[in-house]
Amino acid sequence: MEEPTGEVPGQPETAPHDEVDRIVAAWRQERPDLDLEPLTVFSRISRLARHLDLARRRAFARRELETWEFDVLSALRRAGEPYQLSPGALVQQTLVTSGTMTNRIDRLANRGFVERHRSPDDRRGVQVELTPEGLKRVDAAMADLLAVEAAILTTLSKEDRPHLAALLRTLATQFEE
Repeated sequence: MEEPTGEVPGQPETAPHDEVDRIVAAWRQERPDLDLEPLTVFSRISRLARHLDLARRRAFARRELETWEFDVLSALRRAGEPYQLSPGALVQQTLVTSGTMTNRIDRLANRGFVERHRSPDDRRGVQVELTPEGLKRVDAAMADLLAVEAAILTTLSKEDRPHLAALLRTLATQFEE
């Protein structure tokens, strides 16, 4: 059996090769009947997502936050002053169950990052509000996150970044409601 070369048809020999190129070359060797183009795209997205997740976790850890904590705090921050949302709105924005959100709000309240208030419009309703400490923490974590993500993007030209964002948006919209 011939050893896969790692060369990718359509790419010059000087083009950089990555692990996905090696995987595709091996599959091409073993199964030349398959169209491997989806693998060339989605394996890279999957691998990049894993690296990005680790980079984000490190950025949040610098501010002593877990990823889920940042998700909730940033949803409140994006709401604008007075940085309040109902638990239902937080569920919708963070894509978790209401039971999970109740637990998360409790834990964030125990850390002093959020407070619960009765809704002025509905005496049975609750609003979750970002505290000054929560605001300070999420703002610092956001700045750290953007620095990490900007560093990752340095391998792309400024001109390529909007193009990549548009292509990813096109792929992602099929899953949006």
